[in-house]
Amino acid sequence: MPETRTRDLPNHVAIIMDGNGRWAKKQGLPRLEGHRRGADAVRRTIEAAYKAGIRCLTLYAFSVENWNRPKDEIDGLMQLLDQFLEQNTSQILKLEARLRVIGRYKELPDNIQERLRKIEAKTARHTKHTLALALNYGSRTELVDAVAALSRDVASGRIDPGAIDYERIRSYLYTGDLPDPDLVIRTSGECRLSNFLLLQSAYAEIHITDVLWPDFSGKHLQAALEDYASRERRYGKTGEQVSLTHIQ
Repeated sequence: MPETRTRDLPNHVAIIMDGNGRWAKKQGLPRLEGHRRGADAVRRTIEAAYKAGIRCLTLYAFSVENWNRPKDEIDGLMQLLDQFLEQNTSQILKLEARLRVIGRYKELPDNIQERLRKIEAKTARHTKHTLALALNYGSRTELVDAVAALSRDVASGRIDPGAIDYERIRSYLYTGDLPDPDLVIRTSGECRLSNFLLLQSAYAEIHITDVLWPDFSGKHLQAALEDYASRERRYGKTGEQVSLTHIQ
C-alpha cells in the first residue's frame, strides 16, 4: 500500500477502540483477556501513528457509561490501566509526546489519578506529539461541565453573555487546547460515535473497520489514513470551491 503524503495526513486522529469483549468471546477467553490484548493494540497504534506523522492522537479508553459494566470487569480494567501507564511512560517520553487526559478523571481511583498527574507533569513541555486519553469521558457530560463553568464565569462578571459564541464554548470543553479531530476511526464495525467528541467531530471524516480492536495494527491505521486522503473535505462548500482553494 502506498504511503500517505504528508499534506494528506490528518493532524488529529481519534479512535473508538471497540471489540475487546467480542474478540475474547471468539477466542473462548475471558473478557478481561480481550482488554489485555487491547492494551497491546494501544501500544502498537501509538507507535504507528507517530511514525506516520500524526501530531495528535486521542484514544477512547473508558466512557462514563462503562461504569455500568460488572464490578469485576471494571476492577480489572482499572488494574490494566494502571499497569499500562506504569509500563508505557517511557514510550510516551521517548516519543516526546504530551499526555492529556480528557474526561472526569478525578472520579477514577486515587492511584490512577496520581499516576496520570505525574505523567502529565513530566510531559507538559513536549510539543512534538500529543496523546490524549479519554477516561471517564462522555460528550454529554463534557458539555454539562463546560456550560456549568461558563455559567459561573458569566455570573461572576468575567464573561459578557453577549460575547458568547461557539469558540468561547469550545474553550471550556475538556479539549479546549486540542485541535478538532480530522479523522475518527471506529473498530469492530459498529456505526455510531458512542458519545465521543460529538461537538468536536462535526466535520471529521469517519472510517469504520470490521477489525476488532485487539487485532488492530499499523496496516489498519494506514488503510484508514489512505481512506482519509481520498476524501474531499468541503465544510459546507461545493467541490468546485474547494478545488479553487487548493489551486490558489
